[in-house]
Amino acid sequence: MAFLGARARCSAAAAAKVAQRRRLAEDARGPPSPPGSQRAALYVHWPYCEKRCSYCNFNKYIPRGVDEAAVRRCLVTEAQTLLRLSGVRRVESVFFGGGTPSLASPHTVAAVLEAVAQATHLPADSEVTLEANPTSAPGSRLAAFRAAGVNRLSIGLQSLDDTELQLLGRTHSASDALQTLAEARRLFPGCVSVDLMLGLPAQQVGPWLGQLRELLRRCDDHVSLYQLSLERGTALFTQVQQGTLPAPDPELAAEMYQEGRAVLREAGFRQYEVSNFARNGALSTHNWTYWQCGQYLGVGPGAHGRFVPQGAGSHTREARIQTLEPDNWMKEVMLFGHGTRKRVPLGELELTGCEEWEKHKSPLQDRSLDFLSVWRKFWPWGCALTWGSLTRGLRCSWEGLAVLDSLLLDLLSQLQDTWRQRTPSPVPGG
Repeated sequence: MAFLGARARCSAAAAAKVAQRRRLAEDARGPPSPPGSQRAALYVHWPYCEKRCSYCNFNKYIPRGVDEAAVRRCLVTEAQTLLRLSGVRRVESVFFGGGTPSLASPHTVAAVLEAVAQATHLPADSEVTLEANPTSAPGSRLAAFRAAGVNRLSIGLQSLDDTELQLLGRTHSASDALQTLAEARRLFPGCVSVDLMLGLPAQQVGPWLGQLRELLRRCDDHVSLYQLSLERGTALFTQVQQGTLPAPDPELAAEMYQEGRAVLREAGFRQYEVSNFARNGALSTHNWTYWQCGQYLGVGPGAHGRFVPQGAGSHTREARIQTLEPDNWMKEVMLFGHGTRKRVPLGELELTGCEEWEKHKSPLQDRSLDFLSVWRKFWPWGCALTWGSLTRGLRCSWEGLAVLDSLLLDLLSQLQDTWRQRTPSPVPGG
């Protein structure tokens, strides 16, 4: 069944069946798994889009006669395989990303969720997020996704300026975006996230802040601010390289980000990571899992995951990447049950924040570690690193959060050096 142009219909009866199957699957496994058991988030990648936006270099494809039923079967199979391989007993969030997963049929979403619920414990109130573009998510379709089991939406508005949307190659207008947002809030009250981009060519601080304030008058309780990154191979990168577009001004982008953070804080939003802001407790469980270095499984073409493959007898967490190209990925899934293309065992330092780090946290506890050079580098930004005796870790100030990505590169480099100095070389035969 080709998915483009199709409008799968999930009736109330079908929705009830989905919910009933999930409850029966939970009942069959008994009560929720106890604390300390294997937990993970699940990311599902839908690789298809109507068109490629001018800034995007994600793993996505323009469909040519896609057999969605076949893709669905492979997504279900790979989810079942990786859940079995990982030994995960509880999935705490599911995120359908892409690509444009709102182009998939709600039946595909329901099938994946049902497979997860049968393979492991998926609590009825688990966060299930779907990324949606305004042009592929009219109200009736959003309602069908809700019936399929989605309870949170992430809407790619990107801008409330039609000229900027055209520059970005988006297929929707500002009016489309606001209409979709209003419909989403009606169907998913308190559970709608919106994206807004900053740092576009020729973009100015004042008009962009006006967009943000307009969005705050209409949005829900979760906002993501993303700075444009010019990626090689994209149309925008080429236009800037050829001089047909001005290069984005990094100083203006930094000002937008700082001013935007202040506006959001004034509106009651808490910044819980570099790009994401939430109020009224609406932070994303899935995002938080990533930032807390929790396990997550990646299902679908090009998806990433990090988990311990206990089913293979391993005790080391691995970073995994699934095969990128959808047709090749499907062939591998049909042959092997999954399309994992690359497996990389994670080192001790890369496990920072995970349960395994409890065994290896001595470098952080060593007061002789030279954090002073890091402090000096970022002091002009008002960045403060403080040691918390109760949290047993480092805390970054609100000002320093703006440069956290750069800060972590230096800090982790120091930790890497310290760890290597203190880890004895293996002795042959020992």
